[in-house]
Amino acid sequence: MDVLEFIGNYWWLVFPIGGALGGSVNAFMRNARKWDERRRQDRIELARIKYGARAAAAEQARVTQSEIDRTLARHQAVTKRWLDYELDVAKLIDYPLMTDMREPLTLDFHRAKRDADALRPDDAMELQDAGLLAEYRDAVRHFETAFDLAEQEARRRRTSDFTVPEQQALVRAKKFIAIADDPAATHAERQSAYKRATRELEGLVVLPTATTDAFEQRIAGAIDAPRGEDGGQP
Repeated sequence: MDVLEFIGNYWWLVFPIGGALGGSVNAFMRNARKWDERRRQDRIELARIKYGARAAAAEQARVTQSEIDRTLARHQAVTKRWLDYELDVAKLIDYPLMTDMREPLTLDFHRAKRDADALRPDDAMELQDAGLLAEYRDAVRHFETAFDLAEQEARRRRTSDFTVPEQQALVRAKKFIAIADDPAATHAERQSAYKRATRELEGLVVLPTATTDAFEQRIAGAIDAPRGEDGGQP
């Protein structure tokens, strides 16, 4: 029996077979659509994880840079507070404890400053290392605290630790410093006043090298300034 004859004799089988095939195709298509949807959802989830991780890393980097900037600014702020003393002879005379290394609080402050300065890198990018940043941040915090304590004690005691004659010597030294820092005074007057001030302070107040250098340069700068045609100050 050939194929045509078979179909002619059994044509009624086409309907159930066709129905079965149609059902299989429909089921296959439904499953395919479900599979495609799962794949789409998986791609969305992978993208979310991937780009979410990038965003988190970017946020972490931003926070780290912010912390670096904040720590550097705090260090600079405390250093400026110290420079207000270090570059002002009269202020050191008023608060001599700030340079008296016999005082534990003063010694701790200067050591803390040294440590913080040593940990501050020339290139701030180095502080992106979490370990280095943590060490530097702790040093700056210690510097802040130590300076606060030393300053509070210096302002509390002022010159009360000195005898009456010593306090009188400090008063005279401040007067001489004022003359030495007066641009209206003559060269000779300023030089003489500065020498007398340092003699009065000897053994009483420690003037750091940076302090004396800055003051002497200020005097020298005023002395070397251009003069008018009549030989006087312009």
